[in-house]
Amino acid sequence: QLQLVESGGGLVQPGGSLRLSCAASGYSLNLYNVGWFRQAPGKEREGVSCIRSGGGNADYADSVKGRFTMSRDSAKATVYLQMNNLQSEDTAVYYCAADSRLHGCSGYAPYDYWGQGTPVTVSS
Repeated sequence: QLQLVESGGGLVQPGGSLRLSCAASGYSLNLYNVGWFRQAPGKEREGVSCIRSGGGNADYADSVKGRFTMSRDSAKATVYLQMNNLQSEDTAVYYCAADSRLHGCSGYAPYDYWGQGTPVTVSS
C-alpha cells in the first residue's frame, strides 16, 4: 500500500513562496504518476500540476502557469511543488496523489492514492 505524506504548507504573504513536498512510504514514488491538487473552502477540487512516472515536463493548470513548478527528485523519491508569487486565490489545502495509471490533472482524476493534505494560506 502506497502512503503519501505532504509537507511544506503554511502561512505566507501575497507575493511569497512555498515549496511543498510529497514523500511516499511502502513503494517508491518514482514508479507512479503524481499529481498535485488543491481544494479551497466551498470550492471543488482543482488539479494544479501533474507529472508522469518516467519524468518529463509537468502539466499545469492555467491559473498557476509561470508561478508553480512541479519536479521530481528521483534519488529521494520525492515530488515537489515550488510555488512562487502566491496570491490569495491560491489559499487551499494541497494534496498530492499517485497512481500507476495515467490520469492527468483534472480535479476529478481518479488517482488511487492520496495524502492527507497540507494547508496553504496566503494572507497579509
